[in-house]
Amino acid sequence: MNDAGSRDSSIYSRYLIGKARHLMFRARQKELKPYLISPRQANVLLILNNLGNKATLTELARQTDRGLNTLSIQMSRMEKDGLVTRVRETPKSNQLRFELTEKGLNIHNQIKDIISVKDIMAVLSEKERQQLISALEKIVNKAEKYNPHWK
Repeated sequence: MNDAGSRDSSIYSRYLIGKARHLMFRARQKELKPYLISPRQANVLLILNNLGNKATLTELARQTDRGLNTLSIQMSRMEKDGLVTRVRETPKSNQLRFELTEKGLNIHNQIKDIISVKDIMAVLSEKERQQLISALEKIVNKAEKYNPHWK
């Protein structure tokens, strides 16, 4: 692919972003394997914990950049696995919130300091990471114009 990069830097950049994302996802997947959760489930546990252990499906979908239906299926599986529980705002309310169960909180506490992503990103200095963040934010902002439903 490097030869193609010399011909079209846009395509090669996209290729490298995709490859980096895939390899980082696989590293995270490998380190989470002993806990029997996926990187996406780990992300939901982190978000729930950061939100004070309570969040609506809409809030979780927004923070994970996933569709409501997709996230609803994931949350049902996580509930079945005993990681989260659904709680109604009031007994007859349609408004549901999700909370970490004791099992979900225990797993969150065990995985929150797993370091594959930090270790991988450590190849960049803080200044380089800030430059990367700035460049990726520009790309994301432009790409969102082609995908307005993701906002």
